[in-house]
Amino acid sequence: MYDKPMLGLGQAQDAIAAILAEANKEPDRPLAIAIVDDTGSMISYGRMDRCREVPKRMAIRKAYTCALSGQDSKDYAERLGGQGRTVAEMGDPMLAAVQGGVVILHPSSGSIMGGIGVSGLAAQEDEDLAKIGLKAMKL
Repeated sequence: MYDKPMLGLGQAQDAIAAILAEANKEPDRPLAIAIVDDTGSMISYGRMDRCREVPKRMAIRKAYTCALSGQDSKDYAERLGGQGRTVAEMGDPMLAAVQGGVVILHPSSGSIMGGIGVSGLAAQEDEDLAKIGLKAMKL
């Protein structure tokens, strides 16, 4: 028998609300947020008004990458770079080797529960906002 920790919709919505609360302090800088489960399937998504298409797509790809790789998207990019590889070699067009996503790990077991992707601002700002969402999940 397996006992697998899973993210709930309420946790994902809490994370999005926390990220948007911070991001809306500067509403003229729109962004997108995606939260996926451990398989990369969408749990929740949010975007600010006037968010452009590329950030909408990249938020999803960043979250997906974190869930499937089991690491933050910045660390995934650095690992690939250190191996002299590119994300294109992985054969999955949804993977993104760019900063702005954080992996969601179960606090006691360390198992992967999903990923949070934020896109629309500078890479470090995206990651910082994703970490605000992670903290709001109260894991």
